[in-house]
Amino acid sequence: MSPSPSPTPDPLRPSLDEAIAIVRAGGVVAMPTETVYGLAADARNADAVAKVFALKERPLDHPLIVHLASAADIGLWAASVPETARRFAEAAWPGPLTLVLAACDDVPRQITGGQDTVALRVPDHALALQLIQGAGGALVAPSANRFGRLSPSRPEHVLEGFGDAPPPVLDGGPCRVGIESTVVFVDDAGWQVLRPGHWTAEALARIAGAPPRAAGSAAPRTPGQLASHYAPRTPLLLFADRAALCAAANEEDAVLLLGERARPDNEGDGRLTVPPPRCIALPADPQAAATALYDLLHQLDAAGARYILAELPPDTPAWQAVRDRLTRAATPA
Repeated sequence: MSPSPSPTPDPLRPSLDEAIAIVRAGGVVAMPTETVYGLAADARNADAVAKVFALKERPLDHPLIVHLASAADIGLWAASVPETARRFAEAAWPGPLTLVLAACDDVPRQITGGQDTVALRVPDHALALQLIQGAGGALVAPSANRFGRLSPSRPEHVLEGFGDAPPPVLDGGPCRVGIESTVVFVDDAGWQVLRPGHWTAEALARIAGAPPRAAGSAAPRTPGQLASHYAPRTPLLLFADRAALCAAANEEDAVLLLGERARPDNEGDGRLTVPPPRCIALPADPQAAATALYDLLHQLDAAGARYILAELPPDTPAWQAVRDRLTRAATPA
């Protein structure tokens, strides 16, 4: 009896060695990180970076984050590293924190959106670090989705999000953190949070030994600052009050609640007519909710609903990142 033939390799699910070869040849691979999947390309290869912009349909003035293999490489990209930035890197790298610093003169302005600052981070994911190391030491890796759409926290989100022409995906399973990194601008005058994420301003202030400075127009552009972003295709409506959400929902809608799912007999909630699986609850813990957020929104977006009705979390520091993503995902009034 002849042996069974070996399975045909899937070009959309490359091995690590194959992914390294693709990037070294100037191609693009969807890379897992602890935050979300990113479109990885050689940060020093202008043609490869241009492919990322084209694949995402991303405006050219939107900066990209450079993902490093080690904090020791920060000096190859940043012209100066203030003491506060060194403290942040020591405490949070590898991890979901991006530092925006003055760029070296040789940093391609293609990846900085034409600005004199560069965004840097070291991801906390073994496959990502192996890919970065094997492919040259520095990769751009914006979220692996069309510009403005829901970010991917699982490999299938990437494959489904690009229609008939998805990029190859280095499969690292579901993302542990689940939302994009906190972005912090640091210069000699202090520091400022430009995008909320896993690292809260309170935690960073303890590391810095000083509070953040007030938001100002002098801050550089960074990813995730648009008023409308991270959006599902299904219109998303936000409700600060669960009773109002339940009263507005009908069987044509999908619902994202916070904490335990409301039941028809919950006093004060009204009668919720949306059955599972189109009624889903985020965990009541902020970090767990962040991890689940995009995956649940992808599920609801695929449900064929008229609207997604979402309960807005409390306006507290712990919930700031989830509130930010939901607010930007919401359909403009």
